[in-house]
Amino acid sequence: MNKTILFAFLFIQNILFAQFSERNLSSEKWQFKNAKENSWMTASVPGTVHLDLMDHKIIPDPYKDENEKKVQWIENEDWDYQTSFTISPKELENQNIDLIFNGLDTFSEIYLNGKLLRKTDNMFRKWEIPVKQNLKPGENILQVKFKSAVNVGKELAKKVPFTMPESPRSFVRKAQYQFGWDWGPRLVTAGIWKDLKLSFWNNAKLENIKIEQKSLTKQKAELSIHTEIIAEKEGKYAVSINNQSKSFQLKKGENTIEIPFTINNPKLWQPNGWGDPNLYDIKISLQKDSKIIDDKIERIGLRTIELIQEKDAKGKSFYFKVNGNPMYAKGTNWIPSDSFSPRITKEKYQKLIKDSKEANINMIRVWGGGIYEDDEFYKACDENGILVWQDFMFAGSFYPSDEAFLNNVKEEVKDQVNRLQNHASIALWCGNNEVDEAIVNWGYQKQLKYSKEDSLQVWKDYKKVFHELIPNTLKENLTADKNMYWPSSPSIGWGHKESLTEGDSHYWGVWWGEQPFEIFNEKIPRFASEYGFQGMPTLETTKSMFSGNPDLNLENGTIKAHEKHGRGWEIINSYIKRDYNVPTDFVKYNYVSQLLQARGMQIAIEAHRRAKPYNMGTLYWQLNDCWPVVSWSSIDYLGNWKALHYQIKRSFENQVILTEEKDGILNFYAINDELKDFKNVNLEIQIIKFNGEILNKKMVSSGKNLEEIVKFEPIEIKNLLSNSNKDEVFLRLTLKEANNKIIAQNNHFFVQPKDLKLPKPNIKIKKISPTEIEISTDVLAKDVYLMGDTHFSDNFFDLLPKTSKRIRLSKPLEKVEVMSLWDTMN
Repeated sequence: MNKTILFAFLFIQNILFAQFSERNLSSEKWQFKNAKENSWMTASVPGTVHLDLMDHKIIPDPYKDENEKKVQWIENEDWDYQTSFTISPKELENQNIDLIFNGLDTFSEIYLNGKLLRKTDNMFRKWEIPVKQNLKPGENILQVKFKSAVNVGKELAKKVPFTMPESPRSFVRKAQYQFGWDWGPRLVTAGIWKDLKLSFWNNAKLENIKIEQKSLTKQKAELSIHTEIIAEKEGKYAVSINNQSKSFQLKKGENTIEIPFTINNPKLWQPNGWGDPNLYDIKISLQKDSKIIDDKIERIGLRTIELIQEKDAKGKSFYFKVNGNPMYAKGTNWIPSDSFSPRITKEKYQKLIKDSKEANINMIRVWGGGIYEDDEFYKACDENGILVWQDFMFAGSFYPSDEAFLNNVKEEVKDQVNRLQNHASIALWCGNNEVDEAIVNWGYQKQLKYSKEDSLQVWKDYKKVFHELIPNTLKENLTADKNMYWPSSPSIGWGHKESLTEGDSHYWGVWWGEQPFEIFNEKIPRFASEYGFQGMPTLETTKSMFSGNPDLNLENGTIKAHEKHGRGWEIINSYIKRDYNVPTDFVKYNYVSQLLQARGMQIAIEAHRRAKPYNMGTLYWQLNDCWPVVSWSSIDYLGNWKALHYQIKRSFENQVILTEEKDGILNFYAINDELKDFKNVNLEIQIIKFNGEILNKKMVSSGKNLEEIVKFEPIEIKNLLSNSNKDEVFLRLTLKEANNKIIAQNNHFFVQPKDLKLPKPNIKIKKISPTEIEISTDVLAKDVYLMGDTHFSDNFFDLLPKTSKRIRLSKPLEKVEVMSLWDTMN
């Protein structure tokens, strides 16, 4: 019994020692003020100056009405933050005390008890400052004084002998989207945007842990745990990995040790759609004299990933091989989910990633104009089997390459790579978004009247940052996947033919080029990393744009202000006219704009998937929004699924049956992205009138197993339809295995939505339970739209004649309203 008590005491002592090694300073009472003024006001940390000003009702909410214009003055001011905290004599007995800021936005001076400790110049860096000698028993005053990033950026821009595009944002290492984008407001923030803490440590501490996967077989995973340890004094220490301990003699200062570790019978981390994303906890403990003095837990997944680029008859491949198997990337692009990033909660991260998983997404590209996301984002991707294409934070501009800038970027890359590299979800590091494209294709040099020397300098600067500094820093800091760097996305601009035969492509012939959606059938790249089309947010989110009673009118100033693309409404209208009737009623217009967006992306995705394995990835632009806005997103700012996200879920199913109309011929493609095969697949085709009458039925056998893709024998449309009118019938396609088990189903229509001769559906809704309804119709109900303040398990779907469908609701509703395409045509 005495031994048990002793062990329990030692265990609790060790835990307490580790538990009290850090102290969160974010929770102290913070104050802020304009640097020109004397009176302090309460502040929140983490936070931004805009949020603090809103809390004090000094500025209106910039997301509402046309208020964005009213808060632009904030970016030109300097702002001071301060707090006081007490330090006990006991705390001062620690050998080392470090002040750690995980994020300061952006140009600041840090003072402790009136002494300047450090100047900062990068929103994306971690700032760690030894402060024991600056602390005193009792009250201590900590101040952070922020300079206007816009004003500092302008001063930095003066040092370059030519005008940089997008100046001054390209001189400022902060989130580029804050300076305004064609989906986001201009809200240039300042503040302590991440947690800060005091770290107390003695003897030694774990500084950085990198887990290298040396080899991976079915029998075992051989790992190497690389650990940096900072020792206050030399001596004998022990490091344990999941309770397997090993002793080391450490020297004073920095030590790097490597410990082998084996996992027997490993379970692989699999991407969404292939299996479970199995994860392992690796606990690393640093001990001195049998006491735990520091410990960390790293959560890892065991998998292999390669970017395969091999020359072929048509150009060069571009695809990811995961665990030895080629993976078709079905995914999206991610922007920050708030213009004020400190208020992106863990719950919001988790919901957006779970919504992505539910829509069969297996890859997310973190776009280079935002932020390196919070740990919670990558944790959620790890847990949900979603691979991350990680851009570094550079977007659509020219960037300098002076020594100070390069050193700053190097430290930024080190901080972020060391923070993120152990995540199983990280698939690729990419230098930037559209910087190569901006230099080569956007004509900035001509617009800004560059000399030949200026243009050469721009290219030299580009090479230094993205072809030398970043890849070299990756090599120095990564333990594995050293080849997983891609300098710029896209690799070749969408106006060049090579953009479709090699590398990754941002195809913007649709929207920017105003080409019809059908052009997607011709412009098929090896890997589509960006393409998109705008649609309105849901009615609930549209109403949230107003501070008072919403005036839902397309001519309303608030509605117009929440479309940031200069010609956005004009482009949407021109595309609606091509495919739909243009409604005058606002609710119907909102509905049709969402259908339009979903239709465009469906055409693109189906064209990409039919081209497998020539095309091996389709990442649409974009998943989410940073405020309530008309945009390319599939999920709006409030987290509601637009028609597009429901369509993405259908279009990204692992097995689909797709059609292609060409020169009077109908081609049929069965696609399978799973690792299992389907035996001897066949296709059942029904020709159905909108009133439900089945005119014809045809079985087409492939005589093949469905491994990746099967193309069925083409059929002449005139033979299939006989004397039927194209505007009164549709095809019901059912893909089956030899045992008649259904693999996938789809519908094919022969004319544009506006040309369909739809009969009026009698749609009935029956309540099954508080959170389930059954919806039925007598004739075809096209694009059924269920309305209400809840999430519907399916929406914007076709309900076939004389059928019903059960829908789950996230919360009960007294009444569900319903609309279909017929309502916009009559």
